[in-house]
This record gives sequence, C-alpha cells and structure tokens, in this order.
Amino acid sequence: MAADAVGYEQARDELADVVRRLESGGTTLEESLALWERGEQLAQICQEWLDGARKRLDAVVAAAPQGPNEAGEVSRRATSGRGSPTPPTPPNR
Repeated sequence: MAADAVGYEQARDELADVVRRLESGGTTLEESLALWERGEQLAQICQEWLDGARKRLDAVVAAAPQGPNEAGEVSRRATSGRGSPTPPTPPNR
C-alpha cells in the first residue's frame, strides 16, 4: 500500500498545498498536469489510510463484547450513521 511510504497527515498537507498552487494559477500547462497527477496520488494515499482506519475500527467494534452485563446494560455502544459512538443511556433508578 502506498500509504505506508507517506503518512496521512503528510499526504493531506501536501495535497492541500497542491490544491493551493493549482488554484493560484501562474503555472504552465505541463506544471499544472504534474500537480494534478500528484494530487491524485496524494488523494489515493489519504483514502487508503482512511479505509485502513475504518477497517481497524470496525474490527475493534466487532470484537467488543455484546449483550447485557451484570447490571443489565449493553456493553457494546451503538453508533450513529457517521460511525461515531452515541452516548450511553443512563440506567433507570
């Protein structure tokens, strides 16, 4: 995976720089094409990192114990549509 050679933050920052340079203009057609191609590579690297992170998170969630614990609370927290944990529901007292 190309993401192993470049970290996510480094690829993201370089991609932002490529976009700034393309938007500012002042480059030749050849330079613009080279920047565009580099931007495509960087976007792919970022996507690979994000996909890998999603798989790792999914694996952790899948491996988490499920079902009620001794107090009757569900130990695996539900997630919202964006994949972020929702706050636990307080027990009835």
